[in-house]
Amino acid sequence: MTRAVTKAGFSLLKFGPLRMLVRPKLLKIAAVMAALIALLLLYGMTRGTLPIPTGAIARALFYPEALSAQQTYIVRDIRLPRLLMAIFCGGMLGLAGAAMQSITRNGLADPGLIGVKEGTSVVVLTLILAFPSLSLAWRPVVGMLGGLTVALLVIVLARDLSRPRFILIGIGISWALSAAMGLFVTTADIRDVQTAMTWLAGSLHAATWPLLGVAVMWALPAALVLYLTARAADVAMLGDQMSCGLGVRLSRLTLLRFFAPVLLTAASVSCVGSLGFVGLMAPHMARFLLRGGQVALLSGSALIGALLVLLTDTIGRLAFAPLQIPAGIIISLIGCPFFILLLWRRRDAL
Repeated sequence: MTRAVTKAGFSLLKFGPLRMLVRPKLLKIAAVMAALIALLLLYGMTRGTLPIPTGAIARALFYPEALSAQQTYIVRDIRLPRLLMAIFCGGMLGLAGAAMQSITRNGLADPGLIGVKEGTSVVVLTLILAFPSLSLAWRPVVGMLGGLTVALLVIVLARDLSRPRFILIGIGISWALSAAMGLFVTTADIRDVQTAMTWLAGSLHAATWPLLGVAVMWALPAALVLYLTARAADVAMLGDQMSCGLGVRLSRLTLLRFFAPVLLTAASVSCVGSLGFVGLMAPHMARFLLRGGQVALLSGSALIGALLVLLTDTIGRLAFAPLQIPAGIIISLIGCPFFILLLWRRRDAL
């Protein structure tokens, strides 16, 4: 048994009575990506308008009295929450894209391409401008309702999650909602327009510890649902008849794995605005680097999504200083050619 497992590329890990099969190659790749995220996080904390030595980072976090109040404030209250928010939101969008592509069996599926992001943006933007004093905890709640409403509308119109028209109808509704937001931008007060444009561009400059706490509070349950249903999702990829014969409840699985990405996307958009194409690119990169089941796909997509957002936010913050380019703009510059390439590869199926 052990020899067969080894030949298949697996290793058996033992934790007391627990047994787990893992691929050492996948763990190495995941460890490299995690190390890159950690290095980029450290680099981002030391670079900015006020450069801070690498050795001062640990003192700022654990011994703040050893540094000036300005250095401690910049590291602990400005840069660290922003960088952690980039990592967390990128991971959430990567998970959402992987789950959406798996449940629809469509490599073009992404919450941002079926109107979830725009539906969330419309209602959250309305909340920000109409009720500015309302607690931050309400943003994901309202955003989830808006995103879920749009997602259900796309499902009703498409009638089939696995066909290309599901994506095409979603793109059409996304454009309609974007046009509504464009109408607002051209007619609203200039101060409201400035707030809206900064938020819609996907900027992380306003990230704070309370906002990060809101994102974590709403996203962790959704991520847990995806991992707990990963084995059933692997079986569902065999087809409806086979999975039903193996005891998978497809209706409940579809509901859970469709609702969880909507919640993840709503939590991310509610906190930092629109970060497009992350959920589209991260799963494809994860499949290329980490060949495996749903657990590998979810984990790889989360790591790659976190790395993408962290890298683009760092580039936008430092490359054009003192001007800061929102991460959402840089991601779109990368994501648009990526999306066109995917459409070209699938041109015979559309």
